Amino acid sequence: MNDSNRRRCDGVNRRDVLRLGSLTGLHFGLGDWYRLKAAAAEQGKRAAKSCILLWLDGGPSHLETFDLKPDAPAEVRGPVKPIATNVPGIQISEWMPRTAAVCDKLAIIRSMTSPLGEHGLANEYLMTGYKPSPVLQYPSFGSVLMHLRSDQPILPPYVAIPEARSAGAGFLGNSYDPFATGGDPSKPDFRVQDLEFFPEVDSSRILRRREYLAEFDTAQAGFEARNIRSESSFDKAYRLVTSTDAKQAFDLASEPATVRGRYGMKMFGQSCLLARRLVERGVPFVSVLNTGWDTHEGLVLRLRDGYSGAEVGVGLIPTFDQAFSALIEDLTQRNLLDETLVVVMGEFGRTPKINTRGGRDHWPRVFSAVLAGGGAQGGQVVGSSDRVGESPRDNPVSPNDLACTIYTLLGVDPNQELRTTDSRPVPVNQGGQVIRQII
Repeated sequence: MNDSNRRRCDGVNRRDVLRLGSLTGLHFGLGDWYRLKAAAAEQGKRAAKSCILLWLDGGPSHLETFDLKPDAPAEVRGPVKPIATNVPGIQISEWMPRTAAVCDKLAIIRSMTSPLGEHGLANEYLMTGYKPSPVLQYPSFGSVLMHLRSDQPILPPYVAIPEARSAGAGFLGNSYDPFATGGDPSKPDFRVQDLEFFPEVDSSRILRRREYLAEFDTAQAGFEARNIRSESSFDKAYRLVTSTDAKQAFDLASEPATVRGRYGMKMFGQSCLLARRLVERGVPFVSVLNTGWDTHEGLVLRLRDGYSGAEVGVGLIPTFDQAFSALIEDLTQRNLLDETLVVVMGEFGRTPKINTRGGRDHWPRVFSAVLAGGGAQGGQVVGSSDRVGESPRDNPVSPNDLACTIYTLLGVDPNQELRTTDSRPVPVNQGGQVIRQII
């Protein structure tokens, strides 16, 4: 076993501990060691309160977004040119000028790498930090956070807008699945599914059902040796459906038109705005699903233009650029960015060479991800890919490394054990290492 395999997620390995004795000769004694440990504990107290995951479903092209190759051959570099950002030395796509203006808040990882190039399997790996297994389904970030944080009063601790994509609770059970809003937040008639009473079922009928269930639970408790009774799923649903505050949290119509316009009036932009409203009200984890990034053909049409003959690009990248930059700026202005971790990623990247259909195919060997806020150090690039964006050139980052970093930023001990339905212990993260450049 090599030294890196013995390293824990806190960065301390066996060799570090054994080296303590020699550090005293450098005027670094046990007192200093414990002071550093205390500082690390203090960092844990400042953990991010919430996380917003922007999931670019289908696999966004790193070569058209965050990792351009202007000096590569034409079939590699593609149609897009790099532009400078507000951080000297960092360049990103010319199709993302607004994101370029907030790069001082971003940690851009250009050396993500995975062996999985199939959508479903790759989704699971990126959203859990575990390679998919035929014998055990691992829980996603949001489900783990929901399981470990039980202090959410009314709003669901894990909300998926509009739905989850391979991001369920796994062995934790269905009760830790996300609450899916459904619908399109950009539509005037947007309503959150399951937040209203069924037709012909009014509040009085629901109240009677709740009273009946309360009597049943009381009777059942007499036959069970339990000292503490957890709140039932019905009670949680009842409080959510009858809560005025909960309904207001999902009410985008209450936002000023200028704010809504700032995010863009498309589905992704309004979903990002809804995510901000939810974390502002204490929801620990919100995922926003943005589909369409599986660009095997028509790369320029899909990524930049949006439709044939567009004078102003309204495709996937300009739409992302507007919404993402607005989210970062809005969280910053509301003093929420320091306590809100924003993660941008998809399941893999795209091939270095453009194919005969004018698109790029699946490419997991190297791709990009972005972290902002929540204690992540912005204004930097982590790792790099080679000359043509084919493989990591240095500092390769695996999905379990990224998961270990995300959990650490959220104040979750990656070594903490969860329990399967048959009481088997499974660590929150296994084999991952914190990306020290980010924290």
